[in-house]
Amino acid sequence: MVGQEVVPEACDLLVEAGHVVPVEPHGVVLEDHAVAVRDGVIVALLPRAEARARFAPAEVVSRPDGVLVPGFVNAHTHNPMTLMRGIADDLPLKVWLQQHIWPIEAAVMAPDFVADGITLAIAEMVRGGTTSCNENYFFPDVQAAVYKRHGFRARIGLPVIDFPTAWAAGDDEYFDKAGAVHDQWRGDPLIAMAFAPHAPYTVNDANFERVRMLADQLDVPVHLHLHETAQEIEQSIKEHGQRPLARLDRLGLVNDRLIAVHMTQVTEAEIHLCAERGVSVVHCPESNLKLASGFCPACALERAGVNLAIGTDGCASNNDLDMVGETRTAAQLAKAVAQDAAAFDAFTALRAATLGGAKAMGFDHLAGSLEPGKQADMACFDFSDLETQPLHHVVSQLVYAAGRHQVGDVWIGGVAKLRGRELVDIDTAAVVANARQWRTRMAGIRTGAN
Repeated sequence: MVGQEVVPEACDLLVEAGHVVPVEPHGVVLEDHAVAVRDGVIVALLPRAEARARFAPAEVVSRPDGVLVPGFVNAHTHNPMTLMRGIADDLPLKVWLQQHIWPIEAAVMAPDFVADGITLAIAEMVRGGTTSCNENYFFPDVQAAVYKRHGFRARIGLPVIDFPTAWAAGDDEYFDKAGAVHDQWRGDPLIAMAFAPHAPYTVNDANFERVRMLADQLDVPVHLHLHETAQEIEQSIKEHGQRPLARLDRLGLVNDRLIAVHMTQVTEAEIHLCAERGVSVVHCPESNLKLASGFCPACALERAGVNLAIGTDGCASNNDLDMVGETRTAAQLAKAVAQDAAAFDAFTALRAATLGGAKAMGFDHLAGSLEPGKQADMACFDFSDLETQPLHHVVSQLVYAAGRHQVGDVWIGGVAKLRGRELVDIDTAAVVANARQWRTRMAGIRTGAN
């Protein structure tokens, strides 16, 4: 009405940035825009001048040299293993796993190892702009409690494997405990569950069928390593008479709940099967390169319509949780594998690292893009550094030139987790000191084993 004073809307937070990359819609970069947040939810994305006129924010964060993006989604992690960073490098997968990782894990696997490893991982992830992860490890009850305490969004894998561990002694205990943990965290705004049968070569048919039935009943994803190495394929053909994906299809698991990690050994027919069934594939390029496991055909998967996500894998095989670097490696490797320089462009890579991961995890209604109605999971890069100048193309610079050290601010559900490169609610010195004492403990274990 003419002459009537417009009262600004209250909001908790207004983040202004030189550039905003919402990810959805695809290929868009918004210059001099702002994101308004109320009760942890994005309520508007609009030009900065309009935002200042429309809103009366409790807090304004102004980053004229900033590039604001959705928080990265690390779609495959073993975060307690951050404490095992660099413990056994330059080895093939089976030797690395069976002769080094599993024996050390057997000695240290306990709630305190899981809790301390995840705390270290959260600190590293937040400093790199990651706001959500898809976790796959033991003691999921401990994992969930630590992620919740730090306000970090996570989907926690409920482990299933064919041999006893510190978490469970046998099949029934794995499933009984999985049900109890799922029920405990049902409906939590930050924490959700998935079934995490380890891999086709460590889980029998009966347990896979049990996983399928319960995943359907509980409406949760199934997260597992699949087609990771040529040896896995050969072993499956020898023992089951079919390739692992065909075996899982026979058991009813190849559907839109399946989060298939690695997928370095896939045929064209398998790619199309994944596309038809709505399977999500998590590409872990640096771990696959380091273990010489093979090359995920990311471009072929993406062009076939498969939802593609990006994960770092665990620090024992990567050796970091750097989703900025992982996204660059994914983009560059995809071009080499496809022998096409135009393949898997910067926008596509960024989408896989954010919205693709959120979709794989069933979190795309909450995160993965900067859209009104979604949670304010955001990361802001400082592009004033000489390494990202001159700024000709924002997303190319983000994927091909930027580093995680340029992440200045991070929010999860609108709550500040990193401010001016400083962790808001984690004591960095204490985390480092704790990691060092684990090094001493594990050095003793390794000496004793030798």
